[in-house]
Amino acid sequence: MWYNSTSATLKVRAVTTSSAWAAGGNLNTARTEIAGAGDGTQTASLAFGGRVSTTPQSATEEYDGSAWSNQSPLATARRFISGAGTQTAGLGFGGGFPTGISNTEEYNGTSWTAGGAMGTGRFGAGGTGIQTAALAAGGDPGPSAITATEEYDGTSWAAGGNLANARYSMGTCGSQTAALAAGGTAPTTGSEEYNGTSWSAGGTMNTGREGPGAAGIQTAALIFGGGPITAATETYNGTSWTADTSMNTARSGLGGAGTQPSALAYGGGTPAVSAATEEYNGAGTATTKTVTVT
Repeated sequence: MWYNSTSATLKVRAVTTSSAWAAGGNLNTARTEIAGAGDGTQTASLAFGGRVSTTPQSATEEYDGSAWSNQSPLATARRFISGAGTQTAGLGFGGGFPTGISNTEEYNGTSWTAGGAMGTGRFGAGGTGIQTAALAAGGDPGPSAITATEEYDGTSWAAGGNLANARYSMGTCGSQTAALAAGGTAPTTGSEEYNGTSWSAGGTMNTGREGPGAAGIQTAALIFGGGPITAATETYNGTSWTADTSMNTARSGLGGAGTQPSALAYGGGTPAVSAATEEYNGAGTATTKTVTVT
């Protein structure tokens, strides 16, 4: 226990005994089909793009662990955009509907600039990795899902190994050489693992879903939400999926970031567009709480 002189509050460090979702600060722009920097943390995340009604969005927001702040918008507004990277080195690519686009944009913590175009324009691709080593898997160029995977080196995209199953709007996390893609249209329980060269079958989820949020790495992942509209959460250990504590707000088309024990979920559709943010803390996670006296 200690006194925080900046906030003039008494703080205590505690360890969670069970997993739980708690409300965080709302997005400034409620939206679904949103993306963000999946390698961001619960206290330093990036969210961008999406849609409100049928209107594509360019809004970009940063999360500091308490509140979202508006930042420079994307050059190209788009829904079903995919994302990778961190809050200070983000990557947005693809998107569009009903026809996919190939535009890539890079974020430096202040503004967006053009990156290399994807070989195949698509919306709803699974995105993960960092700005200089990102992965785009599957997606839909219009009118149907594909298996194509592309890898980004910070300058240009190159073909990678194909997914075993064509899909879009799946939850994706991990790195360019150790990625996980789970769920997807329409909707499926299957997951696949990528080793930097090829995809292989992963464990089967308990709840089939499309448009879920994802966090973590290939061997310690978290999948949450998705459609049909659900609040279901599952953890993955590299072999099998286990049902976990559900989110407070069921939704699909949401963004996700962080790690398996410390994740962030934001936006999505309920089916109405949502600004809600939730923070996940797994069992055994150390958390800081404010001591209040009533």
